[in-house]
Amino acid sequence: MFRHVDALQALDTSQPLERKLAAIHEALYAQVDSVDRISVAAYDPPTDTLKTFLASSPGGSELVHYEARLAETPSLAEILRVGRPRVVNDLDIFREGRHLHTRVIAEERYRASYTVPTYLNAAFSGFIFFNSRASMAFTEEALRVLDVYAHLISAVVAADMFALRVLAAAVKTAHELVSFRDPETGAHLERMARYARLIAQHLAASGAASLDDEAIERIFQFAPLHDLGKLALPDRILLKSGPLTAEERDEMERHTLRGRDMIEAIARNFGLEQLEGLDLLRHIAESHHETLDGRGYPRGLSDGAIPLEARIVAVADVFDALTSARPYKASWSNAEAFAWLRRLARSKLDEDCVEALALNAKQVAQIQGRFAD
Repeated sequence: MFRHVDALQALDTSQPLERKLAAIHEALYAQVDSVDRISVAAYDPPTDTLKTFLASSPGGSELVHYEARLAETPSLAEILRVGRPRVVNDLDIFREGRHLHTRVIAEERYRASYTVPTYLNAAFSGFIFFNSRASMAFTEEALRVLDVYAHLISAVVAADMFALRVLAAAVKTAHELVSFRDPETGAHLERMARYARLIAQHLAASGAASLDDEAIERIFQFAPLHDLGKLALPDRILLKSGPLTAEERDEMERHTLRGRDMIEAIARNFGLEQLEGLDLLRHIAESHHETLDGRGYPRGLSDGAIPLEARIVAVADVFDALTSARPYKASWSNAEAFAWLRRLARSKLDEDCVEALALNAKQVAQIQGRFAD
């Protein structure tokens, strides 16, 4: 009576998305054995950017930590214009393509592709790519099966992303309540989140840290929520114009622990305690004021004991604070800010994170132009 094993039982667990996609790939392979790679690209509307997010390809793939503007990828933009998925049974037609993703797909000897746009609440959210090393692999019969699996993958990713968005929206709403009392602007949060992603992408690409695309996206999503605990600070501390007393500073420093407590409460109230990536948010909220010399707060962690995501957010936050004008100070130039960060490296800030941001000065300037106060 109970002999049958559900091939997709992994989808009912709290496993990472990557493992769920691998389970789907395995089940699909039993029906269409020509699908050698499945990947998902996420779309960021404010910057018109497609980013590698998730992939299942036995043996690995070089196409990771990659992004491209949709407007500069006409073959994909055409899919949205037409409003239908695209079948290419001979990828040789793209052999002259100049984009990295085109070259990588060719170098890894994929010969056919099926590209399906995905939507969340009727808004375009990205693409699912099915690739095969066999040309003419995607027959009408195979496509009918792939359509079902494409919607399954889209639903699984959307459910995960929706849970994250619910959590992020709840935390962000609380954070916006803070902004009525704390003069940080929304542009500051947009910039520092994108600086954090730049740092994470560079660390991953250079081999300085082991971060997959999913973790990088989580850091980007959660970076703006680092100071949630400020909601618990009284106005006499948050809005004080002069220096804090020792007692006031001690209370102010507890905002990191309160931020983590608030995240725990929100996750519990929304039933998201098992959400993949929640630890990243906990670490960012609690540990972004820790310093490598052990003199930070709230726990006096040092060096590698400080979670990497917190070290990344610390650099992004300090850099934007330095380069932003405030009522009490003028903005620093980027060069001045990078020089100061390098002075703080090794004693206060993670040197690899500082260099990752400084080496991407051009992209930093683009972010500042796009998200100016």
